[in-house]
Amino acid sequence: MVTKHVIVLPYDEQWERDFLKIKDEIRDALGQLAISIEHVGSTSVRGLSAKPIIDIDVVIDGSALDPVIASLERIGYRHEGDLGIPGREAFKYEGKDHLRKHHLYVCPGDSAELKRHIAFRDYLRCHPEAVREYSLVKEEGAKLYPYDIEKYIEHKTPFIEKVYMEIGI
Repeated sequence: MVTKHVIVLPYDEQWERDFLKIKDEIRDALGQLAISIEHVGSTSVRGLSAKPIIDIDVVIDGSALDPVIASLERIGYRHEGDLGIPGREAFKYEGKDHLRKHHLYVCPGDSAELKRHIAFRDYLRCHPEAVREYSLVKEEGAKLYPYDIEKYIEHKTPFIEKVYMEIGI
């Protein structure tokens, strides 16, 4: 799902409830195959402005990928591969109008990308001043580049890299 129009909204309490609905559906499909189902990305941080799309990382034992792919396919997800990011398998879906738009990734517990997602999320959850700054960066990026997701991402990158430097990633 490529974003055609970059829309950044103020934090919405509904995002957490939307995540839980998606999580429940995935948990029902995967059972013990999922070690955890993590709400990551901007919608997972209270007070942070975000594109209203839920980002989810399903943490698995690396050897369980094939049964996870099969289980997710049974509930409407299609495996897309790692899309150039090792340690993170992407899934697309259709027919999930009952759920908020979301991005679904499956990662082994030792995935560097998973660790980055969790560390970034947890840093923001503990640093309200960073949440305010990042919200402004995201809002500005959406105004400057409303139809150019690549430029929007490029606009956010210096802030993200600054946080990664601070947390040692």
